[in-house]
Amino acid sequence: MLQTLQLIFSTAGGRNTTISLADPDPEITAQDAEAVMDSVLARNVFNTTSGDITGKVRAQMVSREVSVLGEY
Repeated sequence: MLQTLQLIFSTAGGRNTTISLADPDPEITAQDAEAVMDSVLARNVFNTTSGDITGKVRAQMVSREVSVLGEY
């Protein structure tokens, strides 16, 4: 099963932007994710098409299962 940690932020333009991290540590906690989000906000190093990142919306772990039907 493939997992991705998604950190979702609000922007100055009133939209949301997502930073996705592949294969995160399976032991990550909500507090860990919030600390990373706080660091992203404090450093303001990411550019988005709708302005600066201004706030935290949510952190979520997304799991997906891939079943290969055939390889050609």
